[in-house]
Amino acid sequence: MDWLTAVTRLRETRTPGVLVTVAAVRGHAPRDAGAKMVVTADATWGTVGGGNLEEVATERARALGAEPEMVTVNLSDKAPYEHGVQCCGGEVTLLLEPLPVVPAVAVFGIGHVGLELARILARHDLDLHLVDSRADQLTEARLAPVLADPVARVQVHDVPVLPELVLTTLPAGTHVLVMTHDHAEDAALCDAALRTPALGSVGLIGSAAKWARFERKLLDEGHSPADVARITTPIGIDGIDGKEPAAIAVGVAAALLREVSQSATPAPPRSPAPGRRPHPG
Repeated sequence: MDWLTAVTRLRETRTPGVLVTVAAVRGHAPRDAGAKMVVTADATWGTVGGGNLEEVATERARALGAEPEMVTVNLSDKAPYEHGVQCCGGEVTLLLEPLPVVPAVAVFGIGHVGLELARILARHDLDLHLVDSRADQLTEARLAPVLADPVARVQVHDVPVLPELVLTTLPAGTHVLVMTHDHAEDAALCDAALRTPALGSVGLIGSAAKWARFERKLLDEGHSPADVARITTPIGIDGIDGKEPAAIAVGVAAALLREVSQSATPAPPRSPAPGRRPHPG
């Protein structure tokens, strides 16, 4: 597998890694500037030159934090070596760049607000799941503003029955927003979300009266007050009073992105979701 395929595979499987690039070469070296390899906790793909150079790169990559790092390795037989002598005579500078697991967000309900929200979120580096029980809300024509050159990796879930089943297939740490057209569907999603502990934040759109009914129902169904408190409602940020879908979506997106930036997203993928259509992009 070449390095570019490896990067794509890590993104698809939500596996963290590090991209190692030969940034500069002085004198003789096994590979020219631009050579790349990908390193994970237990595998590598590609090569930056083998031998001590590559072992040093691999060790440093596996110890890398959240920020990129430059590493210079001397290829002289007089330089200290831990993994065998490499005496090409040159010097290689490596750039180590983390390939983190990106946050995951699932929007249940792609109505007027959901569509505007999806348009905003698609411009961010996310794994974005769009879920609706109404097929006509998920047509390519309607989602064109979302799917036109997105930064996010967008996956569309067309689930006519029991959309809450999608919750169990989402990556651990996924942030969930519930905003469907049907309050009964919203209630089922809230109940199922509370029974899925690996999720991240859970937000529900709606009024105080709607939440009062939901809160009573969730408590009656056996959820503890602490569990019910996992659900945030209303969603959005204070100070945006407009009721237009685009205005609501801006507030919801701002609050969500703040939540995403404050939390870490675990990596393990789960089984394929019902009705999922991966979208390349």
